Amino acid sequence: MKWIHEIRYYFERHGFDVFSRLSDRLGIAVKNIRLFFVYFTFVTLGVSFGLYLILAFLLKLKDMVYTKRTSVFDL
Repeated sequence: MKWIHEIRYYFERHGFDVFSRLSDRLGIAVKNIRLFFVYFTFVTLGVSFGLYLILAFLLKLKDMVYTKRTSVFDL
């Protein structure tokens, strides 16, 4: 059980410092980078969900327009 805590502490020390190191390198405030990341996350999630809804609508529309006929006499 101790090794789980050691792994967690390692990632807490080295992983959560990404935005501050990036802001030091770019010369931008940490708050602005974190805010951009939050907005970017919501935008990409919204885009993928919107794309999913559009594709589902097009597939439903295709099924309504094109129906496979089982026989020649179904015309």
